[in-house]
Amino acid sequence: MKKATLAVMLIVSSAAYADGGAMRAGLWETKVVHQLVDGRDVSERMRAAMANMTPEQRQMMSAHMKNMPGQGGAIRLCISPAMAAKHYMHTDPDGRCPPTSVSTSGNKTTFSFSCAKDGRTISGNGVSTVIGDTATTHFESTSTDAKGTHSMVVDSEMTYLGADCQGVTPVDQLAKAPGH
Repeated sequence: MKKATLAVMLIVSSAAYADGGAMRAGLWETKVVHQLVDGRDVSERMRAAMANMTPEQRQMMSAHMKNMPGQGGAIRLCISPAMAAKHYMHTDPDGRCPPTSVSTSGNKTTFSFSCAKDGRTISGNGVSTVIGDTATTHFESTSTDAKGTHSMVVDSEMTYLGADCQGVTPVDQLAKAPGH
């Protein structure tokens, strides 16, 4: 689950571009704003479930959800200078699925990707828009494995926090770390 969440966050964080299409090295905070999985609104389903909880249960769940990447919580990512120079991020934590195409025009960057690994294929595309220190990304993907075909639509928002990564390991180094 943690690896899948990181993969989604890396895909949606492909928006780490500064004005004019140049990627900024440094610390970014990213969060999923809206997510559909197989046509179901994951965030709406969570809100409906929370509406049926006691106030104490809701408070505990809210505190827990704030700490979960992709579920209302934010995750901080460090973009290394080497990654910034490539103008794109890896789309999986193993670094084996770079975009098949990246195109930048003004403050919009479009990208697509397609990968196969361990009996699973995933492909998709998206668009990122940067305004100042904020980037928004919308992407759609389809994955197929032994259990079937699944779709995902994700809208995310990133905020550039500065050049200092504050001890956060750069994403391209995470991909090389043991256990990834």
